[in-house]
Amino acid sequence: MHLLTVFSHPFRDRYPAAVMDAFHEAFQARGDTIDILDLHREGFDPRFTEADHAHFWGGPIPPGIAEMHRRVERADRLAFVYPVYWWGMPAMMKGWIERVFTGGWAYQYGKGVADRGKAPLQSLLGNIPTVLIGIGGSSQRTYDKYGYDEAMRTQLDVGTFAYCGVRDVESHLIYNVEGDENAPLRAEGLDLARAVAAEFASPDRSVRDARRDHLDRRARMAR
Repeated sequence: MHLLTVFSHPFRDRYPAAVMDAFHEAFQARGDTIDILDLHREGFDPRFTEADHAHFWGGPIPPGIAEMHRRVERADRLAFVYPVYWWGMPAMMKGWIERVFTGGWAYQYGKGVADRGKAPLQSLLGNIPTVLIGIGGSSQRTYDKYGYDEAMRTQLDVGTFAYCGVRDVESHLIYNVEGDENAPLRAEGLDLARAVAAEFASPDRSVRDARRDHLDRRARMAR
């Protein structure tokens, strides 16, 4: 099995990297291969440029983006590990998705650009199992109170990944990691990352459908 992990944090010796390393343990124990796409270390430019805009409307693919496509295509599993900034992904990771999940590769309307706005959506990415692990400084009670976790699942699991055909996606949050007093919670977060990975790496794992689960939750809430 080949795992691609997209990681966004400026340091490799801080807690988010420890979470990623803990997550990788199950794959390493199996002898799987891991491609770490460390956005900061690789110097990825998250800005949506004039070249990206031109490609959106049918122009040539910008330099470097095709290689990102190949790295995704080689993966049997996808993982995203990141600190939660303002109840979402860091700008670096959000920009990676905006630039890499391109029309004609991740999704398409009808036969292409000319059919935008008049033809149905086609999701082009295969349903590759995907996991998101967000690392937050706030408590679970805060997330639950304001629905931040549900908003993130709506935006990411459904609005981004399922939109492109990746419906077998799951999101996990590690809460309350800041400050010396929360050291026990950080240790629990590493255990959570290991447990998530053990299930995610298993060939017998249950396939998920984030879009269906999302619509089912909304239907229950509307009753």
